[in-house]
Amino acid sequence: MKGIILAGGSGSRLNPLTISVSKQLLPVGDKPMIYYPLSVLMLAGIRDILIICRPGDIHQFRHLLGDGTRLGLRIDYAEQDAPNGIAEALIIGAGHIGTDSVALALGDNIFHGPFFQGVLEEQARNVEGCVLFGYAVKDPERYGVGETDAAGRLVSLEEKPARPRSNRAVTGLYLYNNDVVDLAKNVSPSPRGELEITDVNLAYMRRGTARMVELGRGFAWLDAGTPESLLQAGLYVRTLEERQGVRIACIEEVALRKGFIDAETCHRLGSAMGNSAYGQYVMDIAAELGESQP
Repeated sequence: MKGIILAGGSGSRLNPLTISVSKQLLPVGDKPMIYYPLSVLMLAGIRDILIICRPGDIHQFRHLLGDGTRLGLRIDYAEQDAPNGIAEALIIGAGHIGTDSVALALGDNIFHGPFFQGVLEEQARNVEGCVLFGYAVKDPERYGVGETDAAGRLVSLEEKPARPRSNRAVTGLYLYNNDVVDLAKNVSPSPRGELEITDVNLAYMRRGTARMVELGRGFAWLDAGTPESLLQAGLYVRTLEERQGVRIACIEEVALRKGFIDAETCHRLGSAMGNSAYGQYVMDIAAELGESQP
């Protein structure tokens, strides 16, 4: 399975913060926002990832992440010339996807919860159509809302419905089989001029091959696309990390635990970050896990 992170868009809801910098490079806690979707793809076992961003932003992302080699990944970059909709990422990334299945993650979505890695690995193992991830919210009229049958098959999907049929919001993480490229190419622009990901998901639903996995109680899904939600996400991350002594979306730790890199490499990556608390954590994790390895 290939991975795509959509890190484009104007970020206008976060102006003036995003006038000169990509939204996905803003800090959430002590790390850039893009670390969160990147870690999600890594947890799913994905190592070949395309980052799609605004024209002019590639050099910033490349400076941060390089070609991914240091993390045992392959990272490529592409531009989205204008915010033409989420589904356009699948068209831009068609060459990257090739004949594989794909996981598409939105660059401003943050996921955290128990057993998440197991859920991701299981769902990514054999995608027969489309897999969405639903999250219960108190205000579903603000989101795309999915309804499923007893088997988890998607039976209805509405964008910001006035009378929602469920309280399950569709989150910014999507798994697709290879049919998605052709389906995305056949999507027509919506009245707002965008290629809507909902139309892609509806195409799978009509085929009877769309499922939605519920992210249950104890799970957190945050969309850091406004000043208020960006602050809330940072507070959530910092509170959890300080209380539990672990770091969410530490990509070096994920790479080590997944076997993408060894403990020596992980320690070297932490050391390169100088005297920061994040760098020290990476070195501590490398030492801890290195001692436990045979």
